Amino acid sequence: MFDIDWMSLALPFAYITVLGGSLYTFSTIYRKRKASQNANLEPWFPPHLQRNIYLTLLHMEPEAGQEKAPKVPDSVIRAALLRRAVEDIRRIVQIRTSKQALNVLLQRGSVGEDLNQRFIRAEKEIEEELRDVVAEANALAPGWGQTIFQSANEIAANTMLRTRLEEIESRAATDKEWWEKRREAIKKDFLKELEEESSTKGSTKTASDDEGVLVDSGTPAATHSGSKKKKGGKK
Repeated sequence: MFDIDWMSLALPFAYITVLGGSLYTFSTIYRKRKASQNANLEPWFPPHLQRNIYLTLLHMEPEAGQEKAPKVPDSVIRAALLRRAVEDIRRIVQIRTSKQALNVLLQRGSVGEDLNQRFIRAEKEIEEELRDVVAEANALAPGWGQTIFQSANEIAANTMLRTRLEEIESRAATDKEWWEKRREAIKKDFLKELEEESSTKGSTKTASDDEGVLVDSGTPAATHSGSKKKKGGKK
């Protein structure tokens, strides 16, 4: 049997124990500090008003002097949950459109890590929100959780289209006024060009009529006419 010198091994074991404890303490403190910083970050989205309305309707408390809270119709609760799902669809679209641009900015170093942490937390929150909505929908009507987001997507698309049409209609009067001004300006410029062109042609014609035909006396035509006059005088 080999004799083990435990005294010589005590120092390495003590070193490993102290090192492991230091690393564990540092890791714990770092995670708590990171969690505290993430909690203090500004949320990516504003407060979820539709979710708050739904939860208020679902958990209404009795008013003063009443033993029971007023019962909210199921149709109202379902409509509130559907509006909540529509808002979730809008946030999902915003997350998807912002993710690629944020990754490009992060690679270029144009934005800090705080913005990325806010975005990651928003992604986690929206995932939890989707699971919660599906569970609530199935609780209200079995199987509704499979189709609620399809209905919410259609409502969100129609709302977006209606908003776009309202924007176009609101700009119609302004665009029409701009086009009327533009047409008048084009008409004035065209008439001005016509007047300038007609005045130029008139001045050219007048100058050509006023100019006489000058014939040199040394030309053959002038000599011929002079000889005819002399013959006439002799007769």
